[in-house]
Amino acid sequence: MTDDNGQRSSAAPAGPRGLLIVMTGASGVGKGTLREQWLAEQDVFYSVSWTTRTPRPGERPGQDYHFVDAEHFLTGIGKDGFLEHAEFAGNHYGTPRGPIEAALERGQDVVLEIEVKGAMQVRQATSEAILVFIMPPSLTELRRRLEGRATENPEQIERRLNRAHEEILEAHAFDYVVLNDDLTRAVADMHAIQRAERARSSRISPDELSRIVES
Repeated sequence: MTDDNGQRSSAAPAGPRGLLIVMTGASGVGKGTLREQWLAEQDVFYSVSWTTRTPRPGERPGQDYHFVDAEHFLTGIGKDGFLEHAEFAGNHYGTPRGPIEAALERGQDVVLEIEVKGAMQVRQATSEAILVFIMPPSLTELRRRLEGRATENPEQIERRLNRAHEEILEAHAFDYVVLNDDLTRAVADMHAIQRAERARSSRISPDELSRIVES
């Protein structure tokens, strides 16, 4: 077993492994707000990604991202230290493997909020991944949300919408699709997914079955 820093520990895992839930969807679909509402008052491990880019105003190191230099990041790649990683606009982004495995072993649910391509990499890296695609009500509504953020110019927004169009067509590759047209309903759907996955028969160990029938 490993601790939060990926170090070995002699403690035995407590109960069944946690769930590895991967949230993804187009930029502007409301993943962050949905995640915050869904995970409120839950004891889960939210994986903070590594990146080699510099922090933006208001970003908190260790909470929004772990900001590292390129040499450190590339060393992690060489040691197979990421569940997924990618390069975008000259910067590296990745999801560290060690802390996630440690949390799963101690029975804690893990949540990743990453890009669609990253989610597909996680699916290839581990069969435990539960992939949830957050769907916008429409591309028209997605455009309204992106324009409302006022953080990008029209050309950048068009690029995001074109990318969103392609990503939506890949939704069939995910385990679940949650329509984020009503936040309360979307949060309820995420809780329902969590409950359903915990109730899978494959998560009941032979020892637990023996304990039940012998009690």
